[in-house]
Amino acid sequence: MSTAYTGFKPKLTLAQIINMSVGFFGIQFGWDLQRANMGRIYENLGAHPDEVPILFLAAPLTGLLVQPIIGYMSDRTWHPRWGRRRPYFMIGAILSSIALIFMPHSGTLFMAAGLLWVMDVFGNVSMEPFRAFVTDKLPESQVNRGFIMQSFMIGLGGSIASALPWLMTNIFHFENTAVKGAIPDNVKLSFYIGAFFFLAAVFYTVFTTKEYPPSDLGYKDKVKESNKGFGGGIREISNALFNMPKRMRIVSLFQFFTWPGLFLMWFYYTTAVAVNVFHGTDANDPVYAEGADFGSLTLAYYSVVTFLFALVLPFIADKLGRKLTHSLCLICGGIGLISVSWVTNKYMLYGSMTCVGIAWASILSMPYAMLSGSLPKDKVGIYMGIFNFFIVLPEIIASLGFGWLMKNVLNNDRLLAVEVGGGLMIVAALICYLFIKESKITHEDEGKITSS
Repeated sequence: MSTAYTGFKPKLTLAQIINMSVGFFGIQFGWDLQRANMGRIYENLGAHPDEVPILFLAAPLTGLLVQPIIGYMSDRTWHPRWGRRRPYFMIGAILSSIALIFMPHSGTLFMAAGLLWVMDVFGNVSMEPFRAFVTDKLPESQVNRGFIMQSFMIGLGGSIASALPWLMTNIFHFENTAVKGAIPDNVKLSFYIGAFFFLAAVFYTVFTTKEYPPSDLGYKDKVKESNKGFGGGIREISNALFNMPKRMRIVSLFQFFTWPGLFLMWFYYTTAVAVNVFHGTDANDPVYAEGADFGSLTLAYYSVVTFLFALVLPFIADKLGRKLTHSLCLICGGIGLISVSWVTNKYMLYGSMTCVGIAWASILSMPYAMLSGSLPKDKVGIYMGIFNFFIVLPEIIASLGFGWLMKNVLNNDRLLAVEVGGGLMIVAALICYLFIKESKITHEDEGKITSS
C-alpha cells in the first residue's frame, strides 16, 4: 500500500514533530559555536574591537543572497526518495561541517573570515528550508508547536555548543590560552565536536521524516516556470518582495529592530565579559581567557533557558496570543542585555541571560508562527527566504557602520554596544504590540492521509 496525499495536512504526533526538528539541533550547534567564539578567534588573530563587526559580514551577506535563492529552488524541487527540502539539508550540512573542522586551524584573519563565509553559505543552505518544512507538513493548529519545537532544539544545541570551550578546559583540562595568532586547544576541539553534531543531527531528520508529494502545491506549473531560467527566478523573487502580504511587512519591521540586539550581543558579549567584568587585557592574559570562557558558559545558559521556556511557550501563546507573548518576551530580552552593565558579580550574568533566553525562545518561533497563515502556500520557500532579509539587513548595517560608532562614539566599549542592542530590542517589542493585529488559529487545513 502506498500513501497518497489528499491535499489536507494531518496532525502529527509529538515524536514526528521531534524527528522533523532534530536537524535544527545540529544547525544551531554550528551557528552558536561561531557566535560564541568568532569574536574571540578574531581578536586572538589580531583584530581590534572596532574591526570585529566587518569581519562578521559573511553571515548577513550570505543569508541575503542564499536564502531566497534556496527557497525558490526548494519550492521547485522534488525527488521520490529525498523529497523537497531534505536534499538542501544534507548538502548544506556536509559542507558546513567541513568548514567547522578547518576553522580552528586559521592562521590569519583572512583565512578565518574566508572559512566563515563558507560555513555561513552552507549553513544557510541547510537552515532556510527548515522553516518552510514546518509550514509544509503541519496544519495551522500545530504551527506554534512546530516552530517552538525548533526553538527547543535550537536552545538545546546552542547551550551545549556555547558551553563546550568551558567544558573542554574545566572538565577535560585543555588549554584555553594561546599565543597571538593561534587558536586555543579548547576552541579547536569544540569545533571538531560541532562538525560531528551538525552532520549527525541533520542526517537524523533526513532519514526519519518524509515529505508530502508536491502535486497539490502546483509543482508542475513551477517546473514550467523554472524553465524561464535564472532571470525568471530573479523576477519571481523580486515580484514576491514587492508584493509581500501586509502582515509580513509588519512582522518584518519589528524583526528589523530585534536582530541588531542579538548581533551586538554576539559581536561583543563574550569579550565584554572578559574585559569589563573580569578586567582582562588580551588573549595572552589568563584572566581574559577565564572571562571569555565564562562568557561562553553564560551564553550556554541562556540557551538552556530557551529550550526550557520553549516547553511552556505554546501554552502562554495560546493563552495571551502571539502578539502579546512576543512583545513581553522582547522587553524581557532588552532588559536582560541592558542589565549586563549593572553586573558587579560574575554570577549576576546568569540573571541577565535568563531574560535573553526567554526572548530568544520567542524570537525563534513567534514571528514565524505569525507569518505562517498569511503566506501563499506555493511560495512558502521564497517568502521564508525573503523574510530573512529583515534579519540580515540590520546585521549588514551593523557590520558596515557599527565599527565607526564603536571607535568614534562608544570609545570601543563593548559593554555599551551590548546595551544599545537591548534598547533596540525594546523598540521592536513596541512595534509588535502596537501594529500587529491578532488572528485566530484555524483548523481549516487539517485533514487526514488516505491510502491508495
